[in-house]
Amino acid sequence: MIHLTTQAIEKIRQTLARQGVPEGGLRLGVQGGGCSGLSYLFRVEAAPRERDHVFEFDGVRVFVDPKSLQYLNGLTLDYQESLMRSGFVFKNPNARKSCGCGSSFTV
Repeated sequence: MIHLTTQAIEKIRQTLARQGVPEGGLRLGVQGGGCSGLSYLFRVEAAPRERDHVFEFDGVRVFVDPKSLQYLNGLTLDYQESLMRSGFVFKNPNARKSCGCGSSFTV
């Protein structure tokens, strides 16, 4: 299961509208690389793939492939804004160690 905060849902909705795919969704995944070994994949897509798990939050869809789900199960995606930075924040209970920027992790 993947969780999204209210702030993340709203930001994804805005992004989908700006990209011209309001009926699409956000792909979350994991790929090799980054300073901690695995990095998060994050992009807008028009439709899910055949084997994707599709999660829906207040009309916003998130697509996760089966392999990535084993690393992302229980993840909470948040969106935070401050004076210093703004962006999505991954709170992953499967990550034993994360890099300083929060975009890569080790399991």
